[in-house]
Amino acid sequence: MISRIVIETSFSVEQRCLTRRVNEFPPQPDFLVAHLLKSQIPNLPSGASLLANPNQSIQLANNRRRSDLLLVRLAPEMLIETAARLRLYGAGSHLLFRQPLTPLNDDHRLRATLGSIASEMENADAGWREVIRSSVGQLAVYLLRAHINVRRSDQIELSRVGMVDRRLRRAIEFMHDNCGRDLTLAEIAASAYLSEFHFARLFKKITGATPHAYLSSLRVERARRLLAETDLSISEIGAQVGYNSQSHFTKIFREATGVTPRAFRGAAIRTGMADPTLSI
Repeated sequence: MISRIVIETSFSVEQRCLTRRVNEFPPQPDFLVAHLLKSQIPNLPSGASLLANPNQSIQLANNRRRSDLLLVRLAPEMLIETAARLRLYGAGSHLLFRQPLTPLNDDHRLRATLGSIASEMENADAGWREVIRSSVGQLAVYLLRAHINVRRSDQIELSRVGMVDRRLRRAIEFMHDNCGRDLTLAEIAASAYLSEFHFARLFKKITGATPHAYLSSLRVERARRLLAETDLSISEIGAQVGYNSQSHFTKIFREATGVTPRAFRGAAIRTGMADPTLSI
């Protein structure tokens, strides 16, 4: 399969082939749209989509039969800026999908928009990246109209690392700032002024992931950016995100993304560069 990965400041788009029995997408700071282009997954037909809020995970049971997936990540800042232009957002509000992790099988407009993005990535006709940028902008508007609630909350707020629960803000920012080194649960809990036991329980309840799993997802996301945006070697990138062993970094990255760091870099599209493709 010819695969491209587009990474921009406010969004990213990638195609992925699922062949494992269980495919997990760990919590991350962005809004996530997972669209089944071709599905062998029970109860998720081709054309269905799943929406995940920031810090939510998605798990897909695939029975080792191939399914093709389109992943669109939207930064909270992008949706907030779009909502503000549409006069849907005010200070002190937060955005959340109305039906997170609920299969959307009959939203024909959503299906058409995501199918168009996938087609542009596959065909790579002249100006395809510009078309994708435009389509992602239209996707953001549609999601705000049809699938996102704007609510006021005393607990959810936009921080410099995305939309987070106030009770966990210090800890999540601490993990973002220090994900390149070994962190103990005690250190992370202390940053939130909580005991290890209460912090771990609260973190799992709110995010659906353990602190360790969340930290791992931060490292992978930072590695994705470094692979796409810099010329650092794979071993240097691994070290920057907390893995001194290149083989260990490669293993963790492949488990999280389905491809090796080298394959990911080969498929990533950088602004202003030629259009590389890679058979995965």
